[in-house]
Amino acid sequence: MKKTLILLLLQIGVASTMYAQDKHWHYLFDGKSINELRGYQMDTFPDAWKVEDGALVAQTGVPNVDLVTKDTYTNFDLTLEWAMSKAGNSGIFYNVQEKTTHESGNGNSPNWLDNFEFQLLDDIDFNDHEPRRSAGSLYDLITPQNKHLKPVGEYNTARLLVNHGHVEQWVNGVKVVEYELGSAEINELISKSKYRNNPNFAKSTSGHIMFQHHGQKVWLRNIKIKRLS
Repeated sequence: MKKTLILLLLQIGVASTMYAQDKHWHYLFDGKSINELRGYQMDTFPDAWKVEDGALVAQTGVPNVDLVTKDTYTNFDLTLEWAMSKAGNSGIFYNVQEKTTHESGNGNSPNWLDNFEFQLLDDIDFNDHEPRRSAGSLYDLITPQNKHLKPVGEYNTARLLVNHGHVEQWVNGVKVVEYELGSAEINELISKSKYRNNPNFAKSTSGHIMFQHHGQKVWLRNIKIKRLS
């Protein structure tokens, strides 16, 4: 009887801890509400994205408009599910400041050259097959390790952890990229990348989270975030 009671108390304690942790998670998109998001440099939600069957879907044949969070974040844990169309491309950015007003000229929306990007991609059919720009990469900087993607059209999971300069990127439950902001290692990688001539690259230490509209269809759902102290 005593052993059973102890086990019951332990189970209650675990459940309470899980609840305490879970209640800090906040939905940026729950399958219906778009109240937490807006278009880049816009006050409203853009027509370039639609809610379809519980997912945010980037529309094709329209001007590219990235989605940004209305709130800004510094230290956070972000999780979501994503699916890609054939030859599709997208990405998750953080510490975004909405300063760039011009189109980059290659089909992307503004700001993609100013911030770190967690790449979302169809690795098979997209025309760029450089590993450090593949799905799960820190775009153009770090090649993902031990990555296992679902077939195109199926949902993968992504996790982006930014915690006092320590950053982790996860794909389908596996950590594929890890780095330290401001470290000698990351600065050396930047000096050899396409960002090397941009003095503003990754200088912001806080800002919006941005989801890229690259012109192809991408599906995003169950987007949750937890602020870290």
